[in-house]
Amino acid sequence: MTAATEKVVRIGGATASFSDTALSVPQLLDGGRLDYLVFDYLAEGSMGLFGRMQAADPSAGYGTDFLTVHVGPHLRQIAAQGVKVVANAGGVNPAGLAAALERMIAEAGLSLTVAYVEGDDLRSQVEQLRAAGHRDMFTGAAFPDNVISANAYLGAFPIAVALEKGADIVVTGRVVDSAIVLGPLIHEFGWGEGDFDLLAAGTLAGHLLECGAQVTGGTFTDWRDVPDWANIGFPIGECHADGTMILTKPEGTGGLVSIGTVAEQLLYEVSDPADYIVADVCCDFSEVRLEQQGKDRVRVSGAKGRPPTESYKVCVTSDGGWRAVAYQPIIGEQAAEKARRQSEALYARSRALLRAHNLADFTETDTVIIGEDASFGPHGGGAGAREVICKMVVDHPDRRGADIFAREQWAGISGMAVGTTINLATTVLPKTEIFLFLVSKSGIVPQVTVRGETLPVPVPVGQPSTVLPRAPQPVPDTPPGAVAVDLIRLAWARSGDKGHLFNVAVIARQPQYLPWLRMSLTPQAVADWYRHLASGDGLPRVDRYEAPGLHALNFVVHDALAGGINASTRLDPAAKGMAQMLLRFPVLVPPDLAATIGGHDLVNGDR
Repeated sequence: MTAATEKVVRIGGATASFSDTALSVPQLLDGGRLDYLVFDYLAEGSMGLFGRMQAADPSAGYGTDFLTVHVGPHLRQIAAQGVKVVANAGGVNPAGLAAALERMIAEAGLSLTVAYVEGDDLRSQVEQLRAAGHRDMFTGAAFPDNVISANAYLGAFPIAVALEKGADIVVTGRVVDSAIVLGPLIHEFGWGEGDFDLLAAGTLAGHLLECGAQVTGGTFTDWRDVPDWANIGFPIGECHADGTMILTKPEGTGGLVSIGTVAEQLLYEVSDPADYIVADVCCDFSEVRLEQQGKDRVRVSGAKGRPPTESYKVCVTSDGGWRAVAYQPIIGEQAAEKARRQSEALYARSRALLRAHNLADFTETDTVIIGEDASFGPHGGGAGAREVICKMVVDHPDRRGADIFAREQWAGISGMAVGTTINLATTVLPKTEIFLFLVSKSGIVPQVTVRGETLPVPVPVGQPSTVLPRAPQPVPDTPPGAVAVDLIRLAWARSGDKGHLFNVAVIARQPQYLPWLRMSLTPQAVADWYRHLASGDGLPRVDRYEAPGLHALNFVVHDALAGGINASTRLDPAAKGMAQMLLRFPVLVPPDLAATIGGHDLVNGDR
């Protein structure tokens, strides 16, 4: 065995977003014995936020918590331990973050080299991109006006180059989330552009680590099994040169690392597990294997890779006008009925005021009754609720229109529904919209700047993605005397958003459960279950994919988030609860199997 194969690189995942906890970094530094500390700050929504920040102040546009919360206060410990840091906290201004960080390092009297990655920002090319006729890859919408940000999702090789040039801290703009882990692994193990299986394995490691505590028991279906949320452990990947990884967490911390927690995160925000496309490689995760190798230790193996595509994904955020949101508690009999009548009356009064001020009508109004299981549609059980919160949303192209509603809605407390009490919150904020498309890699050259020198990092142009067709998996016939059991007794489930669509992964608790899940959870049946989320009449389109290595099914539900995470008016624009809506789905199983199934009861958690 060579020294290279014996080498283990320990990477700690400290954040799932730019607003994640301040406790993760000291925990990982104290107990992680790390080589790298990585931070994922960016999502589609945060790019719009950082773009607005820079529009107000050209020196801004990056994650300031990186300086004040996550890294700045711990620079001495990071330097003393020799831990390298990689973060996409640069937002739309990685050069600005690097400069601010260098000043902070100098003031602390430390010697740490900072590099930053650019090339993702396409705002200077917006007119050319619009003229090229790009349309949204999911909705077909035309290229937007009033662009706030426009960024290509770069890959990991620029990060590897920065580390090779001696960087201790690398900050980037928009890269694919997993690149913050794949970049260090390319550097440490010398993986090349053609090592597709290894690049896919490193991408999988990044996908598991970049969402912080989501893989160590956060948001887990069996939440009662997860100890000590207050001190939940953040993930550590023990990464090997052959692409395998042991996922664990610091000793003495809360949380849970199990096949269930890792499988849920593996399929989180994934469409086809056999065709997970990132900038550097097309990944096949469908045969990935998870093995429990002790308490809070799961071995991950089996990722496969194919050549990358010729395109980068691009995310454009644009100004969509103004949105006012009000939350009114209403208490008493027929609370939901009163809330609906009250909201319609307040919209009507506000429209009268719009006309009086010669302003256009609202572009959208929506009411969400929180407390009557509205998110569950026909599967809810909240009829007759005696206390609800009436969430009212209005959109208007002019701030004055949103302000009119924000003021007028207060009248409900004294002139409308009995039981209306003090408003919980009212906000008026800019509305951000998202536009996604593909652009050729040939026109984009990533750049790395380190010690004042800027280096271009050419990447392979790639080729069209090809996925070999898979034989259909066997589906059993409905057994005689079949018994319907709740999905939760047979499976774990996790959901997440991607623009206008969301995915729901259903992972069998035992391999023998999968055929019965496959039989009942047809695309048509799942579409019917989510019919109340469809953007128009009829059912949402549902695609079903298999992940045999995980004994899992993955569903993609299209056009069901009503504008995506930034623009949706619903209670759950991030699709965090979509899997929760499926847990009572009735799955038919043989009567003898039903008698032996354990699983969690939704009421008391007993097995």
